[in-house]
Formats: sequence, C-alpha cells, structure tokens
Amino acid sequence: MPFSDYKTALVTGASSGIGAAVVERLRRENIEVHAVARSGEALQQLAARTGCIPHIIDVTDRQAMAELAGRVEFDILVNNAGVDRPKKFLEADEGDIDLLVDVNLRAVLHLCRLVVPGMVARDRGHVINISSIAGAYNFGGNSSYHATKAGVSMLSNQLRIDAFGKRVRVTEICPGRVATDIFNHVHGNDPSVRERFIDGFELPQAADIADAIAFAIAAPVAVNIGHMEITPTLQVMGGLQTAKPQPAAQSDQSGEPKP
Repeated sequence: MPFSDYKTALVTGASSGIGAAVVERLRRENIEVHAVARSGEALQQLAARTGCIPHIIDVTDRQAMAELAGRVEFDILVNNAGVDRPKKFLEADEGDIDLLVDVNLRAVLHLCRLVVPGMVARDRGHVINISSIAGAYNFGGNSSYHATKAGVSMLSNQLRIDAFGKRVRVTEICPGRVATDIFNHVHGNDPSVRERFIDGFELPQAADIADAIAFAIAAPVAVNIGHMEITPTLQVMGGLQTAKPQPAAQSDQSGEPKP
C-alpha cells in the first residue's frame, strides 16, 4: 500500500533526531502528520518548517494520547519516543526503571492498543516501531534499556499475529549508532559527549533512518518489511570476552574486609 493510500500519521518523539526527520519525510509525501513531543519550542519550529500538526504531550500521558487517538484515524503510527538512563543494573534505582518502562515500553503498548484496532477495522495501516540493537544484542551498562527495547521487538512480531488476515503492516526499525543529539540528552550537553560518540565516526544520519522507514511504507500492500537493522558500516555487535575469577575479599574478626 503506497503512500497515496495513506492519509494520516502519528509520530512520537518528534521534536528532534529521528522523530523530526520522519516528520519531514512523511510531509514530503503529503501525509497529514501529527507530531507529538514534550519540547514545545522545538515542536513549534518543526511545525513552521514542515506544516505538521504539533501536540505538546508526554507519551506517558495516557488520557491526552487517548483523546488524540480518538479524534483522528491514523493510517501510520511511528513509535519513536524513547529515553535512557545508562548504568549497570546493579546500580539502577527505582526511578530509572519506572521511567524507561513507562516511556520505552508502556507508552508503545498503549498507543498500539489505541490505534491498531482501528487499522484492523479499516483493513489499512502501518505501524513503525523504533527499537534498538540493544533489544537484540548484549553490551554493558544498559540493562533496563535493553529489556524495554527487547519488549518493543517482541511486540512488533506479536502485532503481526494479532492483525493476521488484515492489511496492517508492522515494521521494526532497529538502529545502531546514529548521529543525533540523543547522546547529549542522555550523557549531558558537553562537547566531550560529541567527541566520544559522533566526531570522527562515519554514522548514519537521522534522515537515513527516515528514508528507510519511507521505503518500508512505500512498498506494495502485499509486502511487509518486518525488520530493518540499520548500523554504521564500521559498527559490529559481535565480540567475545572471558574474565578470570577474582579472589573473594577476606575479612578479619571484626567483619571488615582486608585488602
């Protein structure tokens, strides 16, 4: 079902990065795009630039999202909003876990609950879920994030089963490192962050991810592109490490550990 058969889209996390690029790309196809984000100023600038319809809403605000989904029949749903609190799970606190589950997974589940049944009833629709290589591969220091993105990945597979027999397509976009400002959001707005994650690397741009999404949407209705893993050519996820056991700390009679 090419772009001409779709009229409306909902994009979350739309104020910057991949979300903003997706809004721009869909608007070039004359899709009516409802852009959702918390950053009002950036969202208004995006609306002025693209003609999208801005909604200053936190995706965890279930009532506001339900009101929007109840007013508009969406042909395309792009679940892009996400957050991270990178630290080892042994150091995670209650707030970290709740935030990541609420934004990265619970909000996606509820938006699909609100939007996908209408797609099934109309026999028309496309769900784009932005997950991460963190949902499929293991690397240190980000366990809660990995868990939520793995949930998004499995949801994407399950939605196709639940919508079986209808022309509702589901695509999981699984990015690796992309040159966006997410690293500053996560690690702090400091020049060293850009030096660590972006400067000197050959990375996909947000527009590249948006073009990949457009490719999946523009495919014929008989074609469902279910999973796209998009990484830098010079990034790999493999690698095997083996650690030697560390001696257990000894303690004296007082119970204090000895060096």
